Parts: sequence; C-alpha cells; structure tokens
Amino acid sequence: MNPAFAGKLADAILVVHVGIVAFVILGAVAIFVGRSRWRWVRGVRWRLTHVLLMAFIALQAWLGALCPLTVWEQALRRRAGQASYGESFIEHWLSRLIFFDAPWWSFVAAYSAFAALVIAAWFIVPPVRKAHD
Repeated sequence: MNPAFAGKLADAILVVHVGIVAFVILGAVAIFVGRSRWRWVRGVRWRLTHVLLMAFIALQAWLGALCPLTVWEQALRRRAGQASYGESFIEHWLSRLIFFDAPWWSFVAAYSAFAALVIAAWFIVPPVRKAHD
C-alpha cells in the first residue's frame, strides 16, 4: 500500500472514530433532551444501535482491549511511516478530542458509568416500536 494513501486512510478512520464517539455521547444527551420533543430518539433501531455500541465499548474496556478502529488506524500510520497521533492536521487535532493520557482503570470506570447511563436511558426514556421498526 502506498504510504501516502495509508496516511489518508488512517485520517479517514480517525474521522469515523470521532463520529462514533460523538454519536454515543451526543446520542445520550439527545435521548434526555428530546424525549418529549423528538420522536426519533425513541426509535427502536436507533436506540438499539446506541446501547449495543456503548455496551461493546464498555466490554472492550473491561477486557483491556483497544478499539479495533484504534488498532487499524495505528497500523496504517506505521505503514505510512507516521508516528501515531502526530503527523497530519486532521489526525493531530481530532485525536486530541478523543484520546487522553490517563490510567486504564479510569477509562474502565468512565465507560462503565456511561454504559450504565445509556442502559438506564433505555428504561427512563423507553424506545417505542413503530410498525416499520
């Protein structure tokens, strides 16, 4: 694979990763803010995607595993000859939004607490099955 292409693909994976983080965090906010205003926050498919994604993230933390997107991105950066999280503009700034230097246990605690919130939201603001869901 061309190193320049590998670097651009790594940037694209990082953009997707940031999008997933935004979906999980902003989705939880949207559930509580829009529970009586926005019907889409009660959609079963949307909510199931949200809760399963957060459960997957928390499970990874408990197992001590890195996110597959992180692993893939770092492998592409090595292939591109880039230092992880230090080469391109997109990679430099977006990575600072979602990666923190903290002990692993703090991530396990944070992901577990957020997963508990997302699961609680399922019961506090229950999804509503529509005929097309």
